[in-house]
Amino acid sequence: MSFNNLDTLYRQVIMDHYKKPRNKGVLEDDSLTINMNNPTCGDRIQLSLKVEDGKVVDAKFEGEGCSISMSSASMMTQAIKGQNIEDALKLSKIFSDMMQGKDYDEDLDLGDIEALQGVSKFPARIKCATLAWKAMEKGLNDGDKQ
Repeated sequence: MSFNNLDTLYRQVIMDHYKKPRNKGVLEDDSLTINMNNPTCGDRIQLSLKVEDGKVVDAKFEGEGCSISMSSASMMTQAIKGQNIEDALKLSKIFSDMMQGKDYDEDLDLGDIEALQGVSKFPARIKCATLAWKAMEKGLNDGDKQ
């Protein structure tokens, strides 16, 4: 597939998640709630995580922001549901490396998340793409302290 076709496909995946976000909403009960924002552009997210027995059993988000920020949150919630905490945090590290243009195991099937790879070429947009991931890391790392 040519670069232009791949770029077009990635844009379509990002816009699909932006227009039809997966896992949009708020979890009630004993879920973790993490609020974060990106003051440079105004993106904000409220991430809700339900963790049981060391596993992310559900994840939802609310927020406002650009297509990169909101589609990344949609992709991230899909990717971490059903994952144990260690694997969710490992995926976050892989995503962070990808955003920073660092080497990562390209044999991993990142699914729709791979569509965000091109964001690494636009430093001002990296914070948009990583906002939900930073919220997830904060929630999973600090969750046992709440």
